[in-house]
Amino acid sequence: MSERAIKRIKAIEAGTAALLLGLAACSSPPAGDRDNAADGAEVADNVAAPGNDAEAVAPPKSILRPEVAAPAPEEEAPRAEDVVVGFDAAGKTLTDEATAALDALVASPAARASGAVTLRGHSDSRGDDRANLRASRRRAETVRDYLVAKGIDPARLTVIALGETSPLVPNAHPDGSDDPEARQKNRRVEVHVAPPAPASAATPVPERDDAAAGNAAAAR
Repeated sequence: MSERAIKRIKAIEAGTAALLLGLAACSSPPAGDRDNAADGAEVADNVAAPGNDAEAVAPPKSILRPEVAAPAPEEEAPRAEDVVVGFDAAGKTLTDEATAALDALVASPAARASGAVTLRGHSDSRGDDRANLRASRRRAETVRDYLVAKGIDPARLTVIALGETSPLVPNAHPDGSDDPEARQKNRRVEVHVAPPAPASAATPVPERDDAAAGNAAAAR
């Protein structure tokens, strides 16, 4: 083989080797990409590896919206409560419905608060005014004693006797005849539980006028 042919073969081999090196360089990822891929594989291993909770990677927190706990809902202030309780046919003993209503009232937010409790006693129209007034007071006192036995502070309770002055329903039928059921309804006690009074603001102390104080002292 001639020397010229040998040189041509070497040149072809050199070109082929250069082409293969170029193709290999194009198919290989850059060094930075290889490092990132390796880091991603390591993080994935840390997250997915079972039994590795202590080293688990925490999810990233947003820097645009701070994580603030939602405020607790404000408790609604107790509202006033009103209930009417009745007595038996004799007008002396609370009915079962009345004691159940008082028990529910004692358990209400208004009664558990520190508001004042007003007890207004009533009577029917039979008898004289003074006797009816005394009967209405006794009924209000009966309710007072029941509430105290249930834990209500006696200092919160006020008894008012109204006698026959405020009937709930007419004491007689339209024809003027007696209505015993209506009279029993009028023998009642109206209970009003007020909401607790708001805390009073402190009374401001007036500013001292030194000139006026001096004049007053000179006058003395």
